[in-house]
Amino acid sequence: MRALGIEGAWVHEPRVFGDARGTFQEWFRPDVLHAFTGRSMTVAQANRSVSRRGVVRGVHYSAVPPGQAKYVTCVRGAVLDVVVDLRTGSPTFARWEAVTLDDRTHRAVFLAEGLGHGFAALTDDATVVYLCSTPYAPEFERGVDPFDSELGIRWPTGPDAVLSDRDRRAPSLAEARARGSLPRYAPFPGPHRTCRPADDAAYDDEAYGPGPRGRERR
Repeated sequence: MRALGIEGAWVHEPRVFGDARGTFQEWFRPDVLHAFTGRSMTVAQANRSVSRRGVVRGVHYSAVPPGQAKYVTCVRGAVLDVVVDLRTGSPTFARWEAVTLDDRTHRAVFLAEGLGHGFAALTDDATVVYLCSTPYAPEFERGVDPFDSELGIRWPTGPDAVLSDRDRRAPSLAEARARGSLPRYAPFPGPHRTCRPADDAAYDDEAYGPGPRGRERR
């Protein structure tokens, strides 16, 4: 696993074994997660979403407490997965990083409580599965406008993205901060707190068309 440039966000790049039958890989192990991040994750719920190309889902987060950590991968097609630091007081507040998740590299992203999450479908039938540390609780669910200019996320869909009504009505970052609904920053626990940009968390131009490079905004 490799740390992204936002504290509490990591990328897992599994070893994939292939033979005449197909492929096999371990996509989640709690002991490996703990060894690299210094934290454990109880799986309380597993979700799956299927999106057509051009769909943007997010940016979503859960109120802290209780918060919700997520471990996300794409098992069919490809998505541009985006992690946003929404924690007030964080040294990387309002920054984002993007990683291409697809059925070729089998990457996964882990994000801690308090971080925002969203993705754009780069292919039809893009299928994302994710493990959650707490069960769905609508009273704690929050979101911010994925096209908020303060965040400046470079979605590959452009302005023609397909959004849910909820995401279309989501407040801006400034509005959410004024309401006091954003999480507060606390140093990420554990021995591995050093953050750096991922070396190759890049959008694959050749496979999916021109797009952003999956780095911090600033």
